[in-house]
Amino acid sequence: MIFKLQTKGHRNVTSLHKSTFEITKDVEIGPTADCIIGTDMDKSMLNFPQEFKDKIANSDTRISVILDTENGHDEITGWGHEDLTLTHPTDIVCRTSDYTCSRTLMIRADKAAKDLDENLIEDLKNGKVMEVTIKLSEK
Repeated sequence: MIFKLQTKGHRNVTSLHKSTFEITKDVEIGPTADCIIGTDMDKSMLNFPQEFKDKIANSDTRISVILDTENGHDEITGWGHEDLTLTHPTDIVCRTSDYTCSRTLMIRADKAAKDLDENLIEDLKNGKVMEVTIKLSEK
């Protein structure tokens, strides 16, 4: 199963956070928002089809988030969990930890903001568009 959305970079993207990365519908972010890599997202978790949400709410589901900009590419892998509600209207957060909340898309991710491709982050600092592909598969 695949879900795609689009987001944009922002001049305040720093990508320094050690345990998460986030994309948001918010248009503006401050200089201390070190986990936010994308803004002005065109869809949110509320747009996920119910079948997609059901699959994410399963700890056997492997979640891949593929990030593509003009000059950069990265792929992050993590896991679903029964406690993921996927109900936040504006934010999507991928976490290296096991923490869950309404903003969490996946846990035990293999990368955080600080680990992402340098070319991807440079594009995002310059406000470029980023295509986000979320792929689900079985363990």
